[in-house]
Amino acid sequence: MSADSIVAKALNINDLIHYQDGSVVSRTLVDKQKGTLTVFAFDDGQGLSEHTAPFDAVVQVIHGTAEITIDGRNHIVNEGEMIIMPANKPHAVKAKSRFKMLLIMIRE
Repeated sequence: MSADSIVAKALNINDLIHYQDGSVVSRTLVDKQKGTLTVFAFDDGQGLSEHTAPFDAVVQVIHGTAEITIDGRNHIVNEGEMIIMPANKPHAVKAKSRFKMLLIMIRE
């Protein structure tokens, strides 16, 4: 399914990406100059190591539970919850169980 095929259509976000054993899988839905929308699926125990980004980002957990560390502070984020990761603050993501998230990156 291409990005063009998801425009102007109601879709179940959980159906846009699937888990893979021992992996983190991502799929970019929108990639524009002012921001991106990317869905991720993390297998249990998988994660993204600590890094920084020059832009604010929002993580919306759409299935499961994540541990998101922002500027040294751990946050447990559950299905249906969201958290804002401020620009230039170190952050990391780890699956407490299999989980899916929508990452909204605001570039401006």
